Amino acid sequence: MIDPLRLGRTAALLLAAALPLAEPALAQRLTPAETTMTRTVDADYDRSVALLETLVNQNSGTLNLAGVTRVGARMRTELEPLGFIVTWKPMDAVQRAGHLIAVHKGRPGTKRLLLIGHLDTVFEPNSPFQKFVRKSDLAEGPGAGDDKGGMVVIIAALRAMQAAGTLKNANIEIVLTGDEEKSGSPHSIARADLIAAGKRADVALDFEGLVIDGGRDMGSIARRSAIDWRITATGKTGHSSGIFGPGVGDGAINELARILAAFRKELPEPNLTFNTGVIAGGARATLTESGDAVAAGKTNIIPQTAIAIGDFRTLSPEQTIRVRAKMEAIVAAHAPETNARIEFGEGYPAMAPTDGNRALLAALNGVNRDLGLAEMPALDPLKRGAGDVSFVAADVDSLAGLGPYSTGDHAPGETVDLPSIRRQAKRAAILMSRLSAERSVR
Repeated sequence: MIDPLRLGRTAALLLAAALPLAEPALAQRLTPAETTMTRTVDADYDRSVALLETLVNQNSGTLNLAGVTRVGARMRTELEPLGFIVTWKPMDAVQRAGHLIAVHKGRPGTKRLLLIGHLDTVFEPNSPFQKFVRKSDLAEGPGAGDDKGGMVVIIAALRAMQAAGTLKNANIEIVLTGDEEKSGSPHSIARADLIAAGKRADVALDFEGLVIDGGRDMGSIARRSAIDWRITATGKTGHSSGIFGPGVGDGAINELARILAAFRKELPEPNLTFNTGVIAGGARATLTESGDAVAAGKTNIIPQTAIAIGDFRTLSPEQTIRVRAKMEAIVAAHAPETNARIEFGEGYPAMAPTDGNRALLAALNGVNRDLGLAEMPALDPLKRGAGDVSFVAADVDSLAGLGPYSTGDHAPGETVDLPSIRRQAKRAAILMSRLSAERSVR
């Protein structure tokens, strides 16, 4: 079977566009309201693409605070006519624009749904990649898939629910963060509203992009953590002729090399990855948080300082704790006459695969059967990065990947498969309608 992950961008997206949508002969599996939803999504397709173009053409790089705010204001104009009470939560305290929070109150006692997306992109105003360009069923643009395409799927699904009469009874809270790509710190402030929403919800649905693997749409029931680390090693400087000798020791660079070699040998385990991103070392060395390194020294001087930054990714909180402890122990086993310390950033937590998450995927596959679409297997979490849904996953059953399919995310040329907006909006509208009819367990 052709694997889109190994194809070029255009070929992969064309293959995705060819995946079957619900056929008329299978519409009898849907209720009348669900049939209305599918027809509404199709009828609104041009409107959805136009909204995507508008959102993409407004730069909203994370640090473009005014741009992120304007995208939030545009989303407000889409959500308020659907009956949502929309609030803008400024994030001045963490040097970010803010978050858009929208609440729709439905029938008491039914499941409360949390929809998660983000307003920002990785493309700041100085990026050469700024405009939406449509090429038939494909469209390039900054954030076209991640995550402006996801926000368009949310709106398309909610419009379909309104047309079918299922939105009026649905209890839905939407949190669109303004700093998913470069989160503000501390998270106790930057993610407080999202975490609180997760504690109120029965179900969390994340509208970042769909993954296609081996020609099949995949369901994401797990996302790994992403935690930064920084190691600073020090040693005694002096003439290189004394290296490794009594009272001189190994020097800072050798100490750092010992640590990284031990990581490679002792840390590996299933679902874990760890990476060293930048190293600086010498008689003098500095390394900024943004990864800018400066170092100076000579071949005949034992280096006094060595610094490295990187990250590690895990599948569960328990794995995070275990791996972190191993890293700390390795760092603490100093070579002669050296010292070293490791510091960890806040990072993104893990979204572990749970029975509740699997049940959500099973419910989505019930929708797929009724739409005449293929079953979506669970995606290998090694094939997906971290995301905002992980901040709520410990508190609520969660499912990720409900946005459109795209390739080249986070790089110039990011390209979205436009027909996947329809496929994903139909799935989301029917899934949300069915979940909203169930009783809350909170």
